[in-house]
Amino acid sequence: MSGLTRLLLTIVVEERGFRVTKAWERGLAAHPMTAESTPLMPDDLQVLYRDEDIVVVNKPSGLLVHRGWDNDKIVAMTLVRDLVGAHVFPVHRLDRPTSGALIFAQHKDAARIMSQNFEAGKVSKAYLALVRGITPDSGTIDNPVPKKPKGPRVDAVTDFRRLYTFERYSLVEARPRTGRLHQIRRHLKHITHPLIGDVNYGKGDQNRLFRERFDLNRLALHALSIGFEHPLTHEDIHIVAPLPPDLEKPFLAMGIPEEVFKITGAI
Repeated sequence: MSGLTRLLLTIVVEERGFRVTKAWERGLAAHPMTAESTPLMPDDLQVLYRDEDIVVVNKPSGLLVHRGWDNDKIVAMTLVRDLVGAHVFPVHRLDRPTSGALIFAQHKDAARIMSQNFEAGKVSKAYLALVRGITPDSGTIDNPVPKKPKGPRVDAVTDFRRLYTFERYSLVEARPRTGRLHQIRRHLKHITHPLIGDVNYGKGDQNRLFRERFDLNRLALHALSIGFEHPLTHEDIHIVAPLPPDLEKPFLAMGIPEEVFKITGAI
């Protein structure tokens, strides 16, 4: 691995005085932290990959990447900073309600190169999304969306394929070619298949139904895998972020086989 250090999800690692463990075993809330909730700690983050240049974590639903979008006291960037003991640089974003693979650079050179690669479309991403209705087997959505809040619409393209059907709902794999604001959520709504649990673009009655039937209390969108060229070593890196229990348990209750989660994410 060219001296790179991978942290496996099935073990607890002691390194440099801090502890890396599984966040999901602690039953963390999937919603923004409140005064009544247990605050996240650095060792609550599930580390998927780490070396001297980058660190990849499995972000829980409900956690902001950084304070640029709101004034939350606890955000992913500061948790990762405290985890590694040094300043880190976000190189892309995940919406607050989306969980999954999230990359931080550990120095400016890595941040610059990774940001350029994201902007150039050189990073491959695969998401799992549960949507209303039976989607086509596969397709491409090409519809402009804003790149930032209240910004002008810009080109945006998402490829998708249906993995499984449950009653009148579909589990799909979505692969955005571009990185726009709420792109997958907007695009799936554009083809009349809004995400379950989406308070902005979905349907309130459907969201309530899934809360009551399956205890699904979050957006049903997870950044399952990400593939990229390492910014310094140029090694091909492929990271898979396991589903957290707040999404996996409802999926299993719907009868979606666990094997379905494993046939996607190949970059």
